[in-house]
Amino acid sequence: MAPRSTPKTAPTSRGEARRQKRQWAKTKALGATLAIGVMITGAALPALNPAGGPAAAASSSVSTLADGTAQSYTAKSEIRAVIDPRGNFSATTPEEIKETRSRAAAAAVAAGMPLSSAMDIPLAGRIVMPMADGTYSFTDGFGASRPGRSHLGQDFAAPVGTPINAAMKGCVSRSTESYQGYGVTIQIESIVDGQAVSTVYSHMTYGSRAVEVGDCVDEGQYIGDVGSTGYVFGSCLHFEVHINTAPVDPLPWLKKNVS
Repeated sequence: MAPRSTPKTAPTSRGEARRQKRQWAKTKALGATLAIGVMITGAALPALNPAGGPAAAASSSVSTLADGTAQSYTAKSEIRAVIDPRGNFSATTPEEIKETRSRAAAAAVAAGMPLSSAMDIPLAGRIVMPMADGTYSFTDGFGASRPGRSHLGQDFAAPVGTPINAAMKGCVSRSTESYQGYGVTIQIESIVDGQAVSTVYSHMTYGSRAVEVGDCVDEGQYIGDVGSTGYVFGSCLHFEVHINTAPVDPLPWLKKNVS
């Protein structure tokens, strides 16, 4: 009897084995890829956590920048709270309140803020000439030629030591022994007919200033003496008027408003 032939299945089995081996290799590679992806995701996700990490720090930085206006307003409010009689602070005597007001006003001005950010500017109900009749004569007026610019005020020529008075009720925003070419200078802020009015008194004599930043004055109150400090020829009061920060001719303004 002829021997039974065995079916040739070995090649088929070997081919199947190779296919399975390749499939297994692909599965391992895919698994490794997924594992790497999970690790990368795990490393990246904490940065997105709003509770911490670089993203939170960046968000905090942006928030700080976005709140710049609010922070400036807060600083303004703090300055006002220091001097507001209705606020809570330790100053109780008139001298302590004046000192506290002066410090707050000086801080506001030094920070480049208007004096009104630190204190309430009073309404000026009455306006007077800055010098007594018969003590002065008008010299250079508004618009007179000056090196590189025009004259921004009206000069009241008078002997050194002649008294100078505040033209209206207001509060002092500048009081210095040297201000550019103006020499010894005082600046007072007022409200006139709903407008912000600044008056400037310059070329005063050294050591004569009777008011400091933060002081509030009445019309006609003595503030210092005529001098010849700064860029000036001869002794005089250089007087300026600024309405809403724009300089105007003081002489017609005074003639119109002096009581």
